[in-house]
Amino acid sequence: MMFNIYIKRSNFKCTKIEMNTLQFILNNSGLITEYTLNHLSLVLIVLALSIGLWTCVGLIISRYDRLAGTVIGLSSVLFCIPSISLFGMFMTVPGLGLGRKTAIVVLVIYAMMPLVRSVYLGIKNVDSTVVEAGRGMGMSGWQTLCRIKIPLAWPTVFAGVRVSVVLITGIATMATFIGEKNLGRLIHQGITRGSAEMIIAGALIVSVIALLLDYIMGRVEKKVVSPGLRYQSGR
Repeated sequence: MMFNIYIKRSNFKCTKIEMNTLQFILNNSGLITEYTLNHLSLVLIVLALSIGLWTCVGLIISRYDRLAGTVIGLSSVLFCIPSISLFGMFMTVPGLGLGRKTAIVVLVIYAMMPLVRSVYLGIKNVDSTVVEAGRGMGMSGWQTLCRIKIPLAWPTVFAGVRVSVVLITGIATMATFIGEKNLGRLIHQGITRGSAEMIIAGALIVSVIALLLDYIMGRVEKKVVSPGLRYQSGR
């Protein structure tokens, strides 16, 4: 009997928190919309820059194994640095300071490890016999890269891109400590004020953004990657 009463009370508390969270979102819809759009725009900018930059780096190091070890090792070291520390360090760099510029630079750095590694491994894991067949048909090094290696590496590359999307979306909340007005501000202020509703609202919307972007990237992957390659990679 006591156990049943405890369960009912717990369910009541959960329902009350959910109702309070919904009420908080409705009462502050304008502010939450602003923070959500800022968060989403930051993530999209970083994602576009990261894919362009780190894909090129991954392709370059795939041709030079010694350089690859150094670059991948550096990316792993940078990835292990706590985000709040990295934001603080780059905030002091002239020309960056508080705000979006520092947030973009730091988040692009965090995207380096999964993107560079996925591009490098995707290119290196292409079957050498297929590459040799292309060369035997008279393809140049550039044609082999564009027509054989990159298309066959797409499943691995997209795996890195999807990891980066979720990673960037989550770490972007920490940019609130350097003046970025995004969903991280809701979480931070919720912790400061002891408001569960603010924390849940911020975390929930961040999760929705991450899931939505991951879903979009999954749809793009299905359009770009051939069904045969998806089947071989288990997707």
